[in-house]
Amino acid sequence: MAVNSLVARLETASEAQFRLAPHNIDAEQALLGAILVNNDAYFRVSDFLEADHFQEEVHRRIYEIATSLIKAGKIATPITLKTFLGDQDLGGVTIPQYLARLAAEATTIINAEDYGRTIHDLAVRRRLIEIGEDMVNEAYDSAVDVSPRDQIEEAERRLYELAETGRYDGGFQNFAWALTAAVDVAAAAYKREGKLSGIATGLHDLDRMMGGLQPSDLVILAGRPAMGKTSLATNIAFNVAKAYRGEKQPDGAVKTVNGGIVGFFSLEMSAEQLANRIIAEQAGIPSYKIRRGDIREDEFYKISDVAREMQTIPFYIDQTGGLSIAQLAARARRLKRQRGLDLLVVDYLQLLSGSSKKGENRVQELTEITTGMKALAKELAVPIVALSQLSRQVESRDDKRPQLSDLRESGSIEQDADVVMFVYRDEYYLKNKEPKMGTEEHFKWQAEMDLAYGKAEVIIGKQRHGPTGTVQLSFQADVTRFGNLAQEDHLPEQY
Repeated sequence: MAVNSLVARLETASEAQFRLAPHNIDAEQALLGAILVNNDAYFRVSDFLEADHFQEEVHRRIYEIATSLIKAGKIATPITLKTFLGDQDLGGVTIPQYLARLAAEATTIINAEDYGRTIHDLAVRRRLIEIGEDMVNEAYDSAVDVSPRDQIEEAERRLYELAETGRYDGGFQNFAWALTAAVDVAAAAYKREGKLSGIATGLHDLDRMMGGLQPSDLVILAGRPAMGKTSLATNIAFNVAKAYRGEKQPDGAVKTVNGGIVGFFSLEMSAEQLANRIIAEQAGIPSYKIRRGDIREDEFYKISDVAREMQTIPFYIDQTGGLSIAQLAARARRLKRQRGLDLLVVDYLQLLSGSSKKGENRVQELTEITTGMKALAKELAVPIVALSQLSRQVESRDDKRPQLSDLRESGSIEQDADVVMFVYRDEYYLKNKEPKMGTEEHFKWQAEMDLAYGKAEVIIGKQRHGPTGTVQLSFQADVTRFGNLAQEDHLPEQY
């Protein structure tokens, strides 16, 4: 029995050792034959199929030379190709004979695209096997200074690079399809709470001006320190996650019908600090009192209720610092695949790094980051809200309201962003300018303070698909909470 078992194991090992990588020679021959008979077949596969996708070396060379000839405006036939392929014995068949056989046995070009996709998919499988083998070998023979986390990140990078380069679903689409999609968006907006085409932020005036946060948009939220940009981002993120409602589809997938699943990259604060801030905002209790334990019994129960509610909402935090744009993209893709994703928040842009070496041009690095962020928003089809710092030149002006030119390394940020919003609080600057008590200037200052107290402005400096302008919000400084401001013309009539 033991001998039989050993023989069986040896046979299994032998079969595994000589397993051939996935390939389909017949599909390769059929496609090349179709191209040689009618060069129009090439244009059915040229946008996704490359020479490296062929398994056989001679097929790679035939496809490569045919590509060069067709792109040069010449015809690719067995006669024109044989000059460039040289003499080679293919198991008793010469190159001219092999080309003639490919053309003679060619099928119709109608199936050319299907053959091309088969060849492409098998090439992707071979690449997957290669990445898997490299992962195993590197895990066995890793250097002392290489951590498992580095290997995981590298494997993820290679897999997602393969996923991106291995797509053939792009190209032109029928305009009728685009019209149908536009009508579907309008229908969804009609059914959604607030009648918005995008995700509601929970701040009504902001939603009215923007139509909500639109899928595939890169939204830059900028402001000077202490203006409350992180607070505004956490307010919006919590509102979106709290309003989440999903419906199960016939295929078992869950479709978001209101609110959304939120991913929050907190590159500056820890997850605990961020949670403490959100609890303070939602419970209406200053965070410094929570940290010191200076709270009453009723406030403690309020905090417990808020924390219990937060545990049930789809709000996911990544507190890893020093991420590169490639790592952030990989983690966002993973979250969408495993949990779903409707809104991504990044706090903040300048803490990300690009692929370039440290010490190189920071403007170029930020260009890579913002371009990557916009590409990620389109790929995941979700809005990305990225926070950004402003330069100090704001402080040198009398009017401290920010402008697009105040963005740090503003060229790439302004260019790639679909929406640029600035947070501004006049109260913050007025508080530091208090004149001497009892003077006329102090009375004037006090009047200005009364007007500015508890108010904030969100200035929309750029919006690709909507108007620009200023939205007034309420702001509770002690709990850093933004809210809807009651407008004078919306108040009930007073007697």
